[in-house]
Amino acid sequence: MIKVLFVCLGNICRSPMAEYVFKDMLKKSGEEENFYVDSAATSTEEIGNSVHYGTRNKLKQMNIECGNHKARRITKQDYEKFDYIIAMEERNIIDIERIVGKDIKGKIYKLLDFSDYPRDIADPWYTGNFDKTYDDIVQGLNGFMKYLNKAN
Repeated sequence: MIKVLFVCLGNICRSPMAEYVFKDMLKKSGEEENFYVDSAATSTEEIGNSVHYGTRNKLKQMNIECGNHKARRITKQDYEKFDYIIAMEERNIIDIERIVGKDIKGKIYKLLDFSDYPRDIADPWYTGNFDKTYDDIVQGLNGFMKYLNKAN
């Protein structure tokens, strides 16, 4: 089983969007039983809060269910538990390593590093552009799926 953790600042916008879009992709491809997928935050600001309404609305528009997600913070134990820890932006990687320690096993990635155009995914909490965030996440996830298919 491949274990994937998506991480952003608050775990209410980008990382849960990536989590639920990826789960939807896996379900549609018939591969969901081969994966364990979750998401987490680097900060404590939103712990226990639900998915942001902008993310929830975008996922609903795309017919993707996001359930009863509650924001949580990444832990040191997550580093051992997950095979891939995928951040939304460079700042997240810095914060992840501050929490879990140095990435000595090479598990930490930035989502759009799997795409043809590596860059950060802007935080829609600040930009208000959940459509752009969704498009960037889908682009990164498509690249991640290609990467996984080559690796296995």
